[in-house]
Amino acid sequence: MIQNSLPERIVIFDGVCNLCEFSVNFIYERDLKGKFTFTPAQSPLGQMLLEKYHIHTDTLDTVVLIKHDRAYSRSTAALKIAEELDPPWNVLQVFSWVPRPIRDRIYDLIARNRYEWFGKKESCMIPTKEIKARFLEELPT
Repeated sequence: MIQNSLPERIVIFDGVCNLCEFSVNFIYERDLKGKFTFTPAQSPLGQMLLEKYHIHTDTLDTVVLIKHDRAYSRSTAALKIAEELDPPWNVLQVFSWVPRPIRDRIYDLIARNRYEWFGKKESCMIPTKEIKARFLEELPT
């Protein structure tokens, strides 16, 4: 099975979204143990994982966390990521006490407006040298 050759935690993000790029950098800088690996939704690996977990790619407006062969999206993905960040950022997981429909409504509002509020690139994020080692765009061989 392909999952066995993949890292335990993969963050799938919109590679042309400025807010998403900021989020990837935010996670990277607060994940000193290197738990998270990243892939753009537009990459072959991102597309394959989104299809495998039945996440619609035509309007991908969420971060997706694949953790231990399970997919999380929207506010739940963000909170699952937060709980594994270095202190004090892992405290953000306290927002998991907010009922998911309320969290997701706020998440969706930001997601719908992310290009207008934060901008959009013409092509996918090009990772810096430091973060590139934690990027996957193809299945590992």
